[in-house]
Amino acid sequence: MRRLVTALALLLAVLLLGPGPITAVPAHADGGTPPYAPIDRPGPRLTVPARTLDASLDCHGNPRTGPRPILLNPATSVTPEENYSWNWAPLFAKAGRYYCYVTMPHHTFGDIQVAGQYLVHAIRTMYRTTGRRIAILGHSQGGMSPRWALRFWPDTRAKVAELVGMAPSNHGTRSIPGCLVGLTTCVPAVWQQQAGSSFMNALNSRAETFAGIDYTNVYTMLDEVVTPPPSSGLTTGRGRIANIRVQDVCPLDPWEHVTTGTVSPATYAVVMDALDHAGPARLSRIDRSLCGRLHMPGIDPLDVASFTPVLTALPSLVSTVVPLVTFSGAPLLRREPALRCYVYAAGC
Repeated sequence: MRRLVTALALLLAVLLLGPGPITAVPAHADGGTPPYAPIDRPGPRLTVPARTLDASLDCHGNPRTGPRPILLNPATSVTPEENYSWNWAPLFAKAGRYYCYVTMPHHTFGDIQVAGQYLVHAIRTMYRTTGRRIAILGHSQGGMSPRWALRFWPDTRAKVAELVGMAPSNHGTRSIPGCLVGLTTCVPAVWQQQAGSSFMNALNSRAETFAGIDYTNVYTMLDEVVTPPPSSGLTTGRGRIANIRVQDVCPLDPWEHVTTGTVSPATYAVVMDALDHAGPARLSRIDRSLCGRLHMPGIDPLDVASFTPVLTALPSLVSTVVPLVTFSGAPLLRREPALRCYVYAAGC
């Protein structure tokens, strides 16, 4: 297992050299940037068919017992099974925690505005099923995209107690050089996660966090995908926020972007501190005894079959950083998708 993830990390490091482009925010009629929707305006009607949304949610355990229910939201290029079934899910099952996967179209390569509808539905459904506010755990895009639902569908905020992001792309990245507007084609989610994209400007408009929700963002200075790594953090709004570097927990933690959300024992320690206590994670309280481990608990290096999802994820994972190529069925576009009308102050 160690050889597999190390080889994957090296491959990604080779592919991800060079600065990424900055996509301009579309100009408003007066030549300035567009005003964005008020933070408390009711969200739009969901346009993804209800049957499709229902089929996207896969839940396990007893919804009425155990620790706080948790929604597992996948990273770009992978399904939730590929991201979580061999590491986090067994831990939550053992703890008696009710958890759900949400599966996005096109291996999470599609328009994140559409993914936001899947998340709105998942949040509402889990809250209705459990009768409790939920936690959301997400890796990379999965730690960022729930904020789209919280930003533009205010009713979801009272249903979410905690959002934990593992190397989340909260402000995009400068490390995918191949997406050049008008010159190359890339899948929607890659365009949208460029630093300075219209999507990122809308996502972080007015407030990054909201009162009553705890936000924990754990990131590594070895991240070669989300750069600069501290951009994973959040600063504005009324939510309670903890932005924690892996190196402040375990200085010698060797894991990069992909493995920070799937293998790192330091990330595990931060996540569990957040989930097991009121409020976001607290650096002074985190269990550093895990720093002597090679991987997080829940992974069995001898269970070769459990790593099948890792192998199936590799082609799509590598294609994330390659323009003009997709194995997911997601459309290849020459620029990022236009923002939906509900994003703007003028509305629809």
